[in-house]
Amino acid sequence: MRYRATRRVTWVGIGVNLALAAIKIVAGTLGNSQALVADGVHSISDLATDAVVLLAARHAAQDADTDHPYGHGRIETAATVGVGILLLGTAMLIAERAVASLAGEVLTAPGVLTLLVALASVAAKESLFHYTRAIGRRIRSRLVEANAWHHRSDALSSIVVAIGIGGALGGVLTLDAVAAIVVAVMIGKVGLDLIWQSLRELVDTGLDRETLEGLRDAAQAVDGVKHVHTLRSRWMGHHALIDLHIQVGQRMSVSEGHRIAEAVRLTLLEEAPRLGDVMVHVDPEEDTDGGPSNTLPQRTELVGRLWRCWTGLAAMGRVEGLTLHYLGGRVHLVVTLSPAPAGVDGPAEAEALRDAAQSVPDVGTVTVVERVAPR
Repeated sequence: MRYRATRRVTWVGIGVNLALAAIKIVAGTLGNSQALVADGVHSISDLATDAVVLLAARHAAQDADTDHPYGHGRIETAATVGVGILLLGTAMLIAERAVASLAGEVLTAPGVLTLLVALASVAAKESLFHYTRAIGRRIRSRLVEANAWHHRSDALSSIVVAIGIGGALGGVLTLDAVAAIVVAVMIGKVGLDLIWQSLRELVDTGLDRETLEGLRDAAQAVDGVKHVHTLRSRWMGHHALIDLHIQVGQRMSVSEGHRIAEAVRLTLLEEAPRLGDVMVHVDPEEDTDGGPSNTLPQRTELVGRLWRCWTGLAAMGRVEGLTLHYLGGRVHLVVTLSPAPAGVDGPAEAEALRDAAQSVPDVGTVTVVERVAPR
């Protein structure tokens, strides 16, 4: 849908630019107006911009793949930089022409037809600007909006031409150059803004502080979330990507923690439609500094230590489950034992197992749970 809308509005622009370029060059040549001919060449430059938009939109619409796991949205961003550069180039050409005019290269009196063509060009390009910008805002494409401003630059250029032709017909020839310089500054500012915004995205500038605070509050309000931290964002084309850490109950099960994380993800996607993806990391405790848990042994190493210290204990053969909780720089254990055979002192065996486990380095509390035999 988004790609089709981009393609449709761009092809409309191509058709209008082709027609205007041909009309302005022919009318300018026949009507003795170098300004109108130059404006026709300016319209031809818009065709290059349209081609960039079509190419970028086609690639940006592709789904994520192995080489581009986050999608191809940055192609659109890079192309927007190109449009901004073209706008800057257009501004410099207009300014150069205006300065040359003030230096003495004045226009000769053109025909009245050239003035009518310039005014018609203003109307056509201004209409194309509003149409393209509306589509760009609807599909949230900065590239399409950038192309709309390029249409506006052509309309402004035609206004300059119309003023220049009118001035030439009325004898005020310098009016063309003064107006051209003003328009060149306006076009240059638009080009610089587009380049600046796109470069900010390419260097992973995130969402504004107010938006991030709103997302943080929305995540914090989800049932089961104790704290939200390390909230980061970046733009990927017309979508923003978010990753954050949430703190949940310290001894919560993996499945419940995942369920809360999924609730946070869906909440944020609903809160901000421009989010493309949300990655939620679940923490059992505050870990903004990395935490001492990073130095604790992994499960395989710790279980090996426990098995060695439990060697010879009667309850070792009844160990059915071992749950590890990495909290506060220690590993806290929950050991599940099968029911003790008849005549065996189950509590005493469990106590021996607990005491041995607590002698293992890095082990914190040890809870032994003995299943009750079915009756």
